[in-house]
Amino acid sequence: MKEFQGKPDHDELYRSAELQAGYFTSRQAARAGFQSKLLWHYEKTGQFLRVAHGIYRLARFPASPLEDLFVAWLRCGPKSAISHESALAVYDLSDVMPGEIHVTVPRTASRRRAGMRQHTRPLRLGDVKIREGLPVTSVPGTVADVAKAGLAEDLVRGAIREALRHGLTNKRSLMREAKRYGGRAARLITKHVAESGEHS
Repeated sequence: MKEFQGKPDHDELYRSAELQAGYFTSRQAARAGFQSKLLWHYEKTGQFLRVAHGIYRLARFPASPLEDLFVAWLRCGPKSAISHESALAVYDLSDVMPGEIHVTVPRTASRRRAGMRQHTRPLRLGDVKIREGLPVTSVPGTVADVAKAGLAEDLVRGAIREALRHGLTNKRSLMREAKRYGGRAARLITKHVAESGEHS
């Protein structure tokens, strides 16, 4: 982490937070010159709101309904993304709320985190979409992830049908992920895409 010299840079911190729906980490704040004592001062004056250990929100931004997901993502780092059942919930493709927040990270994490399930796979360009400032695995990738991970077939089928019906993806993109993943993911996606009455 770079050493900051001089006054804290409010603009730099704002630019980081703006891209993240107003949320930022203490590490990001430190890079902009807001060390722990200054963070404490801005928290006490109500300009920064502490939402979790090491994670804050600029007071001028409203709390996101996805705040718990932002916290999980920020803890895992900028190369991660909300995924699996948690991503289905973000896209409103499932009524089932997972007991843990699912996050995909590019490599095995050094430690487990309570209330969070981490999955490991490389995230390529196009694998991640931004929803309300939050990085989330793409709809086709999310469907393939949950199918591969063993989500009940009726929930996979429902997610595919809703995604196609609402134009969140198309058959071609789903079949591309089916080929990429193989196994159970390919079997379920191929079956339920074929059954769907929606056009590509």
